[in-house]
Amino acid sequence: MRQFSAEYLDATREGMWADSRAALDPLELDSHERVLDVGCGTGELTRVLREETDGTVVGADVDPRLLAHADPPVVQADALSLPFPDDTFDLVVCQALLINLPDPAAAVREFARVSTTLVAAVEPDNGAVTVDSTVESEPPLARRARTRYLDGVETDVTLGADAADAFADAGLTDVRTRRYDQERTIAPPYSQRALDAAKRKVTGAGLGDDRETIMAGATTPEEFDRLRSEWRAMGRDVVDQMQTGEYRRTETVPFFVTVGRV
Repeated sequence: MRQFSAEYLDATREGMWADSRAALDPLELDSHERVLDVGCGTGELTRVLREETDGTVVGADVDPRLLAHADPPVVQADALSLPFPDDTFDLVVCQALLINLPDPAAAVREFARVSTTLVAAVEPDNGAVTVDSTVESEPPLARRARTRYLDGVETDVTLGADAADAFADAGLTDVRTRRYDQERTIAPPYSQRALDAAKRKVTGAGLGDDRETIMAGATTPEEFDRLRSEWRAMGRDVVDQMQTGEYRRTETVPFFVTVGRV
């Protein structure tokens, strides 16, 4: 299973449910007393679930370093072997977990084992992410870098709406899917995180961090070096526009909320 840092999770999930939580309506949160958030990481979705229900929400993750950032109650647990008896919870949910597992249906079956009522997954289609930017070269470069990165990832990180297939394979019924677009926008006044991200573009540090994964696909060293050179040039244009307050960037990540009945 792929592992992530707390900083990465904070950056990618920041403000995800700030504007609208209507996509979570199929989870029937107001009717559950016992909820389990599997692969909770640092607890972003866990906190939202606790705000939307009067019941108990337990976070679970295999990585104790991430759990150290989450509010209790939490438990260290493998998604494929949950340390709970059958029918412990009313709802078992995960966010951006199935895309990182080699056998998503196996995890969904384990979720169904410990749930009496519903299983839900909030999964992105990382292949359908779009970037709009005032720097003309950024959208095509972001698309190119993403394509090469995904080519090197072993799991299906484009799962998205197809998570419904894993639910059906696990024997769940009344499976439904709702799309929710997460938009992350950079605009003046620029946050420190946005300024730091621009600096990483200039140095190519972000692509450098992803080099091992990119090179695991079909990308050659020469192609990677060209991409990184163009990426750094793009980063300089981003910094120039930031200095004049012109820079705007919106990244849209399509998420799909899939719910099935046990």
